[in-house]
Amino acid sequence: MKEKYSSTLVHRFLHWERVQPDAIYLSEATPDGSLVDYTWREAGAEARRMAAWLQSQEFPPRSAISIVGKNSAHWIISDLAIWLAGHVSVPMYPGISAETAGYILEHCDVRAVFVGKFDGKTDGWNEIRKAIPAHVPLIGLPMSPLTTDTDALQWQSLVAQQEPLQEIRLPEPGDLATIIYTSGSTGRPKGVMHSFAAIYAYAIEGGEFCGYHPGDRVLSYLPLAHTAERSFVESNSLCHGFRVFFNDSLATFMQDMKRARPTVFISMPRLWTKFYQGACAQLPAGEQALIHTASPAADALKKQILSMLGLDATRLAFTGSAPLPAEITDWYRTLGLELLDVYGMTENFSYSHYSRPGQVRLGYSGQAMPGVDCRIEENGEILLKSPTMMLGYYQQPELTKQSLTEDGYFRTGDRGELDEMGRLKITGRVKEIFKTSKGKYVAPAPIENRLSHPKVEAVCVTGPGYAQPFALAMLSAAARAELQEGQAASALRVEMQALLDAANATLEDHEKLAFVVLVKDVWNVDNGLMTPTMKIRRSTVEEHYLPRAASWVELAQTVIVEAE
Repeated sequence: MKEKYSSTLVHRFLHWERVQPDAIYLSEATPDGSLVDYTWREAGAEARRMAAWLQSQEFPPRSAISIVGKNSAHWIISDLAIWLAGHVSVPMYPGISAETAGYILEHCDVRAVFVGKFDGKTDGWNEIRKAIPAHVPLIGLPMSPLTTDTDALQWQSLVAQQEPLQEIRLPEPGDLATIIYTSGSTGRPKGVMHSFAAIYAYAIEGGEFCGYHPGDRVLSYLPLAHTAERSFVESNSLCHGFRVFFNDSLATFMQDMKRARPTVFISMPRLWTKFYQGACAQLPAGEQALIHTASPAADALKKQILSMLGLDATRLAFTGSAPLPAEITDWYRTLGLELLDVYGMTENFSYSHYSRPGQVRLGYSGQAMPGVDCRIEENGEILLKSPTMMLGYYQQPELTKQSLTEDGYFRTGDRGELDEMGRLKITGRVKEIFKTSKGKYVAPAPIENRLSHPKVEAVCVTGPGYAQPFALAMLSAAARAELQEGQAASALRVEMQALLDAANATLEDHEKLAFVVLVKDVWNVDNGLMTPTMKIRRSTVEEHYLPRAASWVELAQTVIVEAE
């Protein structure tokens, strides 16, 4: 183990608890709108008390303890308590199905479950609860659906009854810290095992690259059950001692952004697009033109726009998962905010490639981070080695072995290419390639990237078994409203036809899109068409729409508006 990674996030937390005990660590809004702050001392006291309770249960060492619920201060405090007690944390998405939850709970023999916020909706929790064995204790965090449940244990009561744990068995870097379940090709999720060394290496290397310091602020809103948020928010804040604000709900997002005024911010293309659309909708044409000029008035307007978005203090802004339209990227750059594309995955704790300021190339995810070795296989697959690589898949040694090359590189399953500066471009998934009825193979991701447009929030290229591929496009809310107005609807069709023509002009004959369908449904997490990190669930989207494809082919139209 390299000496550089010989510490852990537990050590770092104890450091900040000691050197800045009265600094605010976690800030969250309650349903009544008030803000609750937790200092490092207060977070530590609660974590230590809960750790004492966990130890009193005499679970076997390194037992799996689960956390399910939306992001909150007590999500992170629970994670700390699990680690301080010498156990392993197993996060689960609040939108997880009962079947998947049951599999995870059994697969890693979960001994207790912390239950957090469910956004005011208990339906999801009621389904998950059916999958939890009766002997597994449930601990309701503040704001959880269990606060009035007499059969559950309550966080506040438990911590009130315990003395803070003082004798902490500090973890070794090589110890298992967490098991993060991610979707598997067989339908069963895979348990990705990460050591304390791996998640600490992420925070150290990423922190040096980004220049994090205790004065930084972040807003936590992407699921903490996913590595992107777990690494960016939890690991970095514990390592570098900065403050975390939490988004309460979708309705309060902009209010929470303005309260946090994050100095570093990460988002998916869909939200960057929504920010852009929202700002443009409020700006008269004259002001939109003004920001592209060099004048004191333009500078003042740019600051005003960033302030309106809560981004006026942001010094680093990241994006990932899919390219943004050049028009949107250029708009942010005009405001003085360069969006840095990043690439990573669960198996390497979201640490692989980052764009460097001043070296951004549209459609590329930047160069390899320190310690990352990347090469491209003959079939285009991206192979990686890094200090943040997983220990393996829990109880699946054969799958772990299959995921590695003979010389120890991880097979990402992503296809990509490198440019002359070593910047990585993702060109799709190895297994996403489908065959048309002509026997030609089509890779959907590169074609989807050509359909980037400010009015298109998400797109899926599909068509296995058909003569030509076609695209499914989900429009923004404003564009969907245009479809209800005769003249605006006609103009939108012309725009989409131009987008289709421009994409087809760059494609091989077998890749050219027969048509684009403007779908009526909004793709989201609740209906299963999007992942919690706002990527399309390709298999679910195709299952939902492919039965209608034959009727669309018969229409012989190139821009189809799906009927209500």
